Amino acid sequence: MAYSLDLSGRVALVTGASGGLGAQFAKTLSRAGAAVVLASRRLDKLKELRAQIEAEGGDAHAVSLDVTDYASIKAGVAHAETEVGPIDILVNNSGVSTTQRLQEVAEEDYDFIFNTNVKGAFFVAQEVGKRMLARAKGAAPGTYAGGRIINIASMAGLRVLPQIGVYCMSKAAVVQMTKAMALEWGKFGINVNAICPGYIDTEINHHHWETEPGQKLVQMLPRKRIGKPQDLDALLVMLASAESHFVNGAIIAADDGFGV
Repeated sequence: MAYSLDLSGRVALVTGASGGLGAQFAKTLSRAGAAVVLASRRLDKLKELRAQIEAEGGDAHAVSLDVTDYASIKAGVAHAETEVGPIDILVNNSGVSTTQRLQEVAEEDYDFIFNTNVKGAFFVAQEVGKRMLARAKGAAPGTYAGGRIINIASMAGLRVLPQIGVYCMSKAAVVQMTKAMALEWGKFGINVNAICPGYIDTEINHHHWETEPGQKLVQMLPRKRIGKPQDLDALLVMLASAESHFVNGAIIAADDGFGV
């Protein structure tokens, strides 16, 4: 007997949707039946992705949103709900990094990472969470009380890696943020969980795996391979679905055993 998870009738907001994992997350949620709101600063890329999703028969909308700008977050979320409807699923995906030793980190490097990965992620989740809470309390309209927030952390938030120390610190903060939100909002039917991906091949880092340092890193991995964006599909849909109602505050590593 086949088993399927259906997100029909749900609205999902995906930040950082202009490429990499974000684009894959958006396509995956659309294929599962959700109406998807694509959010990023790069509207041209979002329009291309929207066209791809619509060509497959999906429902997609593009919204300009800069997670480092609080006013942009509020305006973007408001625009999304006005155009598509109440957000039921948030995939909090925006993230940046630099590669440098700790003694080389300048204030602007630190702020660049933390403003996006921690501050931005927090206020996006807060803005969406406020609206989910209002619906759960009957103070705002919506057919679905509760919600699903999926924060994209990293296995680097669970295991410190060299030369990306500030990134590791930021993703560790996302892990704790996830638990704090799950604790406070869980009683309102809002489940908050985090996915901690391992090394994933995307257009952003694809060239690295062909270099000598990249190949050395691959040889250090438990199964000497890196993941593909679609390797996270099943986990993402499960956490976004109603069937995940008993999963709250979970920090789930999807790293092929690298963190073991």
